[in-house]
Amino acid sequence: MSMAVIGLLAGMGLGFAGYFGGFGAFLLVAALGAVGFVAGRLLDGDLAPGDLLRSRDRGDRRR
Repeated sequence: MSMAVIGLLAGMGLGFAGYFGGFGAFLLVAALGAVGFVAGRLLDGDLAPGDLLRSRDRGDRRR
């Protein structure tokens, strides 16, 4: 399935949630979709858990 079709389905799901459930349902569906996206990337191996938890390196600050 192409990324365009997945984006279309996600947009339609958010649209239905917003129409039938209001703005709160829209935000809930969007947040759960983001969690599912990150979980899928973790399971595919495209994203490592340390990438989400690692802090920034403060040694590269420019003045």
